[in-house]
Amino acid sequence: MIRIGLDTMGSDNSPAYEVEGALTALVETNGRFVVTLYGKRSVVEPLVSGKPGSQWVTIVDTPEVITMHDEPVAALKHKRDSSLVRGVLALKAGEVDAFISIGNTGAVMSASTLELGRIKGVSRPMIGAQFPRGGGGFTLVFDVGATVDAKAQWLKEYGIMGTVYAQEIFGVKNPTVGLLSVGEEKEKGNALTAEAIPLLENAGLNFIGNVEGRDILAGKADVILCDGFTGNIILKFAESVLTSLRVRIKAYAAKGIVNKLKAAVTASVLRASLKDFDYQEHGGVPLLGVNGVVIIGHGSSTPRAIRTMMLRAEEMVEKNVVAVTRAALSTAGTNA
Repeated sequence: MIRIGLDTMGSDNSPAYEVEGALTALVETNGRFVVTLYGKRSVVEPLVSGKPGSQWVTIVDTPEVITMHDEPVAALKHKRDSSLVRGVLALKAGEVDAFISIGNTGAVMSASTLELGRIKGVSRPMIGAQFPRGGGGFTLVFDVGATVDAKAQWLKEYGIMGTVYAQEIFGVKNPTVGLLSVGEEKEKGNALTAEAIPLLENAGLNFIGNVEGRDILAGKADVILCDGFTGNIILKFAESVLTSLRVRIKAYAAKGIVNKLKAAVTASVLRASLKDFDYQEHGGVPLLGVNGVVIIGHGSSTPRAIRTMMLRAEEMVEKNVVAVTRAALSTAGTNA
């Protein structure tokens, strides 16, 4: 049975949302996996005790908490008994098969990289995000913030890891890979894209060349590569779209009864059409390139988002994404 570890401390609504999300996933799957909750037992246990799904839960008492304001590397050094560090160490020791945290993102990435180590052939781990396409399905973008800068060799590695993820998790047989730039032509872009193109062309990928920002939602490529600085801006902008639309619709409806009726008529259509833009539907983002399944979520994640992270972690373990990635990088001959 798959064992999933969950950091219950350090988020905006910890530990209530984490516990509720975990129990929801367990009840929904009828205990298809088991969960270990890392956090202060005195506050976690009352939220679990006697609740549906609690029979599949274990609590590990961790008295320290890494907050959103802690400097990541310093926190890892001085708060070894925190829920975040103990969870990563449990993954390293084989006590759990996957680890999820919606706490301090920098600390999760640092702990995972330093404690679990990078897969051979990975210069820098990356995180990816999925963006809905107009015609259905998703485009995957890597990196969206694990490392702000990038080198051409890293983008090649991102392409290999992203291809594996698209194949194993989304079932795309031969994912197309594009390089995000300011134009489709080879000569357009910056020094990074110019250096990355020949590496991607010779990486054994289904590389289609440069793509533009508008191609993300259009679905021109299954996997789109960029540096983490650019990717994180794209991610944060996309996450703001749904909230912005809701605000505008509410303001429109407030202008009069006719507008309110129009908004009410279209509400269900809008909810269905824009559902894929809601980050809660996708949960968190995978940290790819480390020796273990790690899912990172928003500090403001709802129980529904946490439930989705649980299912994604289970799927990554079942499909052995880490081992498949390791094999793909070895075949490609990366030497990080």
